[in-house]
Formats: sequence, C-alpha cells, structure tokens
Amino acid sequence: MVPKHFITLLDLSGEQFRALIHRGMTLKKNPGCAPDLLKNKVLAMLFEKSSTRTRISFETGMAQFGGSAIFLPPRDTQIGRGEPIEDSARVMSSMVDGIMLRTDKHETVVKFAKYSKVPVINGLTDLFHPCQLLADMQTFFESRGNIKNKKIAWIGDGNNMCHSYINAAKLLDFDLHIATPKNYRPKASIVAEGGDRIKIASSPEEAVKDAHLVATDVWASMGQEGEQASRTIAFKDYQVNKNLMSLASNEALFMHCLPAHRGEEVTSAVMEGPQSVIWDEAENRLHAQKALLEFLLGAQKPM
Repeated sequence: MVPKHFITLLDLSGEQFRALIHRGMTLKKNPGCAPDLLKNKVLAMLFEKSSTRTRISFETGMAQFGGSAIFLPPRDTQIGRGEPIEDSARVMSSMVDGIMLRTDKHETVVKFAKYSKVPVINGLTDLFHPCQLLADMQTFFESRGNIKNKKIAWIGDGNNMCHSYINAAKLLDFDLHIATPKNYRPKASIVAEGGDRIKIASSPEEAVKDAHLVATDVWASMGQEGEQASRTIAFKDYQVNKNLMSLASNEALFMHCLPAHRGEEVTSAVMEGPQSVIWDEAENRLHAQKALLEFLLGAQKPM
C-alpha cells in the first residue's frame, strides 16, 4: 500500500486541512490526552538545514505520543557521503515508521517519498514550508475563527513560505494579496494553481489595506546570505512597521515564522505589539504537527 505523504499542503483536501487545524487546537488544550498513541513508533528526522522550532516540535510531539525521534544531520548518514536518495529511502523506511526531511532542494523530498515505504513529511524545502502553515492557520483559527473569505497579506520575498500561503488560500478559501519586489515574486506556476484567490499587489500598502492577517519572512533565507546586501536594497520599502500595520483591519494579526531579523523585515514594535501572535504561532508548531503525526502515523481512521 502506498503511504500517505505530506510534501505540500495540496496533499490534503480542504476538509482534511481544517480537521488537522481543529485537532491541533484540541491537542493543545489536552496535551496528555493520547500518551500511547505512537508507542514504539520511530520518526527519523533528516536535517540539511539547521532548525530550532522544527526539531524541537517534532521530537517533543513524538515523545508526548509515546514514540521517539532520531535526529540525523547529513554528516551522520551515508546521504552526506553521496549515497543515492532512492537507496537511503528504501533502507531507512524499512526500519522506522515515518521520515521528516528539512532540506535544500524540494526534489530531494519528492524523490525520497517516491521510494519510501512509510510516510514522508516535508519539514522545509526551497519551494514549500507546509508544516509552518499548519501552525499559522491554527493560530488564526484560535484567535479569529474561520479564515474563509478573509483578506491575508504577504509582504516580502516570494519564497517557500509565500508558496505555502498560496496553497493554503486555495484549500481554505481566503484571499491572499502578495506584495514583493518585481524580481522576487513567487513562482508563476504556483501562483496560477491558487486561482482567483491570489492577487499580486502593486505595493505593500495595497496588499495590507483592510487585511485580517499580515505575514512576512526574512529577506534573505538560509543559503542566501551572500545576497543579503542586494536584498536589503530591493526590500527596503517592504518592512512591516506600525505605519504599514495601521492600514490593516483593526482586528488584524501579525505573523512571522521566525527567526526574525528585527529592524529589517519587521520592527520590534510590531513583533512585541498587541497584534502580534508570533509566540503562539511558534508554539503551535508542536500542536499542529502532533495532529499531523497522528494523521499519518496513528492507527485512527483517515480523516
């Protein structure tokens, strides 16, 4: 039987996405409700990129469900020495119950899933960051209720987070207004998949006007440090600050996947301000991913 993978949000239906959100909210309120759900099950975690939230949330989630997780940096596996992905996938998936990869190239996760006998989870690639969107959407639902038909603004780089917001807009039926410098827009093919729910704004101000959520990310992601200077110039008018947030709805929330470069893509005043839910958003990585682990690795009926 082909395992259920989580490579992008589009591996879920809209109904499944909403079910995961609500399950994450339930698990947050009752953290010890299923202590033996994943007893004796093991999640292998491959990291090509460093992490705080991804590693801690998956390890803690497995522990709270009675299972365990193995942290595998590239230097500790044969992948780091050039073993073909398909070979590693076959071997590893014969010994564990699930595999999470946080890697550079999206193709690596896709290929790994093709040859894996167990569920594969995308913990981040250059194209998508679906686990973060589970947490972001749970945070919105907790704070404001249903996101359907709400206006969401994405400000900054058209990166993996932006791509996953596009997928979320398609599944959860909200309107996503994207403001990026011309040379840093999201991939046209991914924008097209979002359909009429996606709008490319002419400015950050246009995108944020009356928005119910304003989200951003760093201007230079991991692996782009050499572009920091040029990106700082390109994104200088894309900072989320009090003036920009004042254009949003009075009920607007601010989100950032973290880590943030305070004073660059967002000011400390916004991060620490009353509209910011970034700390709830970070914590919800744990609860949302526990719901995902239950869905993929648990013995419950499919959603």
